[in-house]
Amino acid sequence: MNQFLAIDLGAESGRAMLGRLEGGRLALEELHRFPNTPVRLPSGLYWDTLRLFHEIRHSLGICGRERKIELDGIGVDTWGVDFALLGADGALVDNPRHYRDARNNQAMLEKTFELAPREEIFGETGIQFMPINTLYQLHAMKLGRSPALGMAKTLLFTPDLFNYWLSGVMRAEVSIASTSQFYNPVKKHWANGLLRRLGIAESILPEIVPSGTRLGKLLPEVAEASGLAADTPVFATASHDTAAAVAAVPAEGDDWGYISSGTWSLMGVELDQPVIDERSLALNFTNEAGAGGTIRLLKNIAGLWLLQECRRAWALAGHEYSYTELVELAAAAPSSGMAIDPDAFSEPGHMPERIAEHCRTRGGNAPEEPGGVVRLILESLAASYRKVLENLETLIGRRINRIHIVGGGSRNELLNQLAANAMERTVIAGPAEATAAGNILVQAIGAGVISGVSEAREIVRRSFQIQIYEPR
Repeated sequence: MNQFLAIDLGAESGRAMLGRLEGGRLALEELHRFPNTPVRLPSGLYWDTLRLFHEIRHSLGICGRERKIELDGIGVDTWGVDFALLGADGALVDNPRHYRDARNNQAMLEKTFELAPREEIFGETGIQFMPINTLYQLHAMKLGRSPALGMAKTLLFTPDLFNYWLSGVMRAEVSIASTSQFYNPVKKHWANGLLRRLGIAESILPEIVPSGTRLGKLLPEVAEASGLAADTPVFATASHDTAAAVAAVPAEGDDWGYISSGTWSLMGVELDQPVIDERSLALNFTNEAGAGGTIRLLKNIAGLWLLQECRRAWALAGHEYSYTELVELAAAAPSSGMAIDPDAFSEPGHMPERIAEHCRTRGGNAPEEPGGVVRLILESLAASYRKVLENLETLIGRRINRIHIVGGGSRNELLNQLAANAMERTVIAGPAEATAAGNILVQAIGAGVISGVSEAREIVRRSFQIQIYEPR
């Protein structure tokens, strides 16, 4: 039996998942779960990075000191685009910002295009234009004359930072690097010149390594404090959570697509080569790196973020709902007969009121009860899936027959059925723990325990139950 630890950090929470590989099957056990709560200061919105690392250290202690578990590897995956800047001494020069920080706005794209044209950026990177992308965050720092940027010696993306704090090794794992919009997926290295055009030193960029790379062993102090073996390996797994989730899609053949469903819905297909042309530019699709040298041609959709924000707003108003209760209310509510654009609601705060105003300004009747609001959100997501599916099929020139929905959102039976109905395709839901499973399986590939992504997917098919939804 081989045992690996996945540290899976999402925008709402993080968890430590133990994976046991034995007899061609994978069993998962949640060892620790903790909230991931950003901190708003007068200067901006920040991740509580040190607290997150404290929770990671606590997770290691559960494995070592409490459970006496011998690990064959540790790997960290997180959301994309966000980063830390470190000085010459390896210390943080500022606390990492949250991608929903107010500095990451649409105007920053236009200011960047004045120095590097939109077509040139896409031709170099093949990445969807979003104001949260690392490229625009760095440009915002440059225009704001950030002292941190001037002091920076090295840029590390969020999972790379935690890998460094665990192992002492500074590297950029390819799947997370590809979310930056300054990585070239054709040449497979940094997009030379983009940062320089913005007046930012390219010397801050670390060496890129493939998914599954063994970085080294735990730092002695970390191993001793946690009670883990001194030679416990740290892997740069598929460090972008979507890349990890896609590695664990239980798919066969080549006529399938996927939706990694959570705070974001990331919908796409897996390819051998990127699609960077006038059509993908016009449709604003993205080409991100995946495990095993693959490309994830996909679209980012503002997923269950809207539901999360509505739930938070109702809780502040004194009405506590579980997600299960909200979905049950939505299932009983009538359809509003209209749809909203989920991507129009990227900023936090006052979500139910903003959705209602959005409906009214477009001549629609805004739902008043929580069930109606949630149904509107889910129906709108399903409509977005249909549009993205049509565009994907146009880009790749073939029909996609099956859509695999993985991640926490795959538990939402109402959304799964609405998606099958809207897309008129078979939806295969599960596993919900795809990100943790993919994290662990890519570590296992790096450790030589399994041969590659194809075998990883066979293991997923044997290990987890799925649910099938036919359109109706």
